[in-house]
Amino acid sequence: MAAASSGLNRFYYILGAVAVAGAGALIFMANRKPVSIPANVTVQVSDTSGFHGYYLGSDSAPLTVTEYADYECPACQQWYAVQFPTIEERLIQTGRVRWRYRDFPLDAPHPHTRVVAHAAACADEQGKFWPMNHRLYEWEPRWPEMRDASDTFRGYAKELGLDVAKYDACMASARYAGRIEASKSEGIQVGVESTPTFLINGRLYAGGGKVYYDMLKAMLDSLQANPAK
Repeated sequence: MAAASSGLNRFYYILGAVAVAGAGALIFMANRKPVSIPANVTVQVSDTSGFHGYYLGSDSAPLTVTEYADYECPACQQWYAVQFPTIEERLIQTGRVRWRYRDFPLDAPHPHTRVVAHAAACADEQGKFWPMNHRLYEWEPRWPEMRDASDTFRGYAKELGLDVAKYDACMASARYAGRIEASKSEGIQVGVESTPTFLINGRLYAGGGKVYYDMLKAMLDSLQANPAK
């Protein structure tokens, strides 16, 4: 009888501990404010000082491609899945192309666009922009269909090894809202109207179908065959 009583006490102890832990998690979730990143903010000098985009590849590459994109844009996601892996492997990693990523949030159709761009900026703060960029464009799970995807982005941050407390503080601060707005303003100034749009040698290429490995390789071959005088 004593043994049974001891086992029962242990059961209730564990049950109580689980209940306390669950209550703590609920309180934490309730106290954590929803992430909101403002649009149409006034851009400060500090928002752009020393920052001109997210770069990938050698700074001595003969060709730089600027991509203006929205993480929530289906065409951007499709282009990333189909074209970018080959471009990254064969042109960026080999030092032939330097990639420059710029946010171009499309606010009206995409409710998560500012939050997800800010999540990538907070990952950059810890040196993980490109891993986060790649993870976001996988759309797994399909976060664009969620009512609130901020917890999914936080899960990515944890998955990628970020300091989650620092990530949370960064997201709550909304400190990169001006940077995101400045990025969009730059795109508007050069003529971007949709995503994805690519700026290559002063020319805009709208639509992911126009920029692919063979096209960039041919452009590189042409540049090397006709070096600037």
